[in-house]
Amino acid sequence: MALFLTENDVKQVLTATMALEAVESAHRDLALGLASDTPRARSRLPQTALHILQGALPAQGVLGYKAYTSNRSGNRFLVYLFDAATGAMQAVIEADYLGMMRTGAASGMATRWLAREDAEVVGVFGAGWQAEGHIRALCAARPVRLVKVFSRKRDRLEAFCAKMRELTGVEVIAVSSSEEVVKGSDILGTVTTASLPLFEAEWVAHGTHINAAGSNALIRQEISEALLRRCSLISVDSVPTALAEAGDLLPLMEKGRLQARQLVEIGEIIVGHRPGRSSGAEITIFESQGLAIQDLALGLRVLDAARRRGLGSELPLK
Repeated sequence: MALFLTENDVKQVLTATMALEAVESAHRDLALGLASDTPRARSRLPQTALHILQGALPAQGVLGYKAYTSNRSGNRFLVYLFDAATGAMQAVIEADYLGMMRTGAASGMATRWLAREDAEVVGVFGAGWQAEGHIRALCAARPVRLVKVFSRKRDRLEAFCAKMRELTGVEVIAVSSSEEVVKGSDILGTVTTASLPLFEAEWVAHGTHINAAGSNALIRQEISEALLRRCSLISVDSVPTALAEAGDLLPLMEKGRLQARQLVEIGEIIVGHRPGRSSGAEITIFESQGLAIQDLALGLRVLDAARRRGLGSELPLK
């Protein structure tokens, strides 16, 4: 029987390490031609939008989709898993926490492959729900010594940093300016809904790796054109998805200053088809949009762990 897993079920079994392994497996399969992923489709009404991502990981035995609605009252996420061989439903999973952890894991995975080996200081823009997954994944992926966090919403910043210190065991501190976040950081992360670049390109030191996770529409931009032109490598989760959604990249492509062939899928680096960082002086960036196969790979592992724990409710579906 198919299982229904609640947010509480997911939280009992999902770890940052599990999320990192799942997301990397999805990108490895995609690069090897063992997966398919369809960019996000959206149906919009004046008050509510429906977003659907779908894909398949036949080598892992699963296909399915994530559907979520966005509204002023909140967002509601569900992941649907089906058996790749039989088409039978395996699970319906409430996926707010799952999505937060897989989004962070994508940045953690990219950091594992693209940051300098000696990188240990992280600077993060944003102190919201998604920033939590981002920091947890980075600390699980690398031996991070210090995390600096800046947010325009100062009222919750100190509490956020205290929570991250408790969850990661790493020193996480609030800083008072965007310049303070950037300068002295080996790894930068942007996890915001900004419509304009968050910091000046010249503040970024040679050798920095950047994870840009917030710009998933043309109206959003976290990274400046000047900084992108300093990057030796622009990596994406999927070129088709980046061409549809990457608000940081699309203005440059419209101007002819960036070509699709210059974008490198992170999976191609993982399997050795394309080179990653070639020197300690390069600035690298990972533009993260989010793929269905990331949700499917992680959902499958959450389902297996939940079954072992006896969690979830059976659904009357075959």
